[in-house]
Amino acid sequence: MPERVAILGMGLIGGSIALGLKERTSVEVIGFDHADQNLQLAESLGAIDKGTTQLNQAVEGVDFIIIALPVTLIKHTILELSALSLSSNCIVTDVGSTKAEIVQTGKVLIEQGVTFIGGHPMAGSHQSGMQAAQSLLFENAYYVLTPEVETSMQAIQRLGGLLERATLAKLVLMEPSAHDRVVGAISHLPHVIAAGLVNQVGKYNEENEWFHLLAAGGFRDLTRIGASDPTMWRDILLTNHQALIPLLDDWIKQMVHFRTAIQEKNADQIEELFTRSRELRRQLPEKKRKGILAPFFECVVDICDQPGEIAYLTKLLGQQKINIKNICILENREYTPGVLRLSFQSQQDVIQAVTYLRHSGYTVYMDDE
Repeated sequence: MPERVAILGMGLIGGSIALGLKERTSVEVIGFDHADQNLQLAESLGAIDKGTTQLNQAVEGVDFIIIALPVTLIKHTILELSALSLSSNCIVTDVGSTKAEIVQTGKVLIEQGVTFIGGHPMAGSHQSGMQAAQSLLFENAYYVLTPEVETSMQAIQRLGGLLERATLAKLVLMEPSAHDRVVGAISHLPHVIAAGLVNQVGKYNEENEWFHLLAAGGFRDLTRIGASDPTMWRDILLTNHQALIPLLDDWIKQMVHFRTAIQEKNADQIEELFTRSRELRRQLPEKKRKGILAPFFECVVDICDQPGEIAYLTKLLGQQKINIKNICILENREYTPGVLRLSFQSQQDVIQAVTYLRHSGYTVYMDDE
């Protein structure tokens, strides 16, 4: 009899894990969601064997429970599960991007003899919902597990083996608070900075509309994550406040260094700050490795300013079966050469597009060249 996995939440993350389970394992997948339409879509896509809006029905007799819900709902759901009769060999995990508070809440299950292991697949997408789910969303990304010290290695290996097969991700074990500090620095803090910068420039724009009119490639690229879901990020920041406050203090110190150097017109210090930044930036992993911030695959193309040019270019790529996800005409090119920004679904698509467009005589630019 195949093992049974209940996935609670049929959104982007839950749906993508479900698709991976059905494609690469022999488990039976039960989907839980409050919205019938999400369950129907998941079933039509082959992501689940059956779905239900009743939590007790979803988890009855299952071997694994994956809570794929927003962080505040994860804690609430753990408490709901503690009131149900779960199988003695059941392992419960989650996909939340903060871990300390969730793992602390998970102790209520551990005290009842149920194994709880915190989890965080560190990949995402600009899109959301079951309709955006894909079985390879987590391929080559890191998948962090944060087991308690007393968790048996057998349980960790059981869950890890299942997740590795389903997601094709690279499993990493971390202590919950260490996870929250790392993710706070590389994901949560950048979102705060982006939102702050967008709000600051937006305030200036109320008095002078040129701030938005001249906002070109550099500003847009730096602040693209400033358009993220407000409710989701409210909850993430509130559940990771212990890690974020020291990180914000360190960020303020960094800005004071820049302010002092600029105010004192200290050319050497300004150059040193940017030199160190450039060197550290070049040490980051290759762009092709998936990370916690949703990747974007773009190129910029020079085209003639005449009727039909954009239509001709898109037709060329269409004939090669290369799908363009987004097109942006760059009216201000202070930092970026080219005039047409093309976005694609994958790195393979952008490489194929660049290769073909250059072969067709176009001048094409990529950030990492």
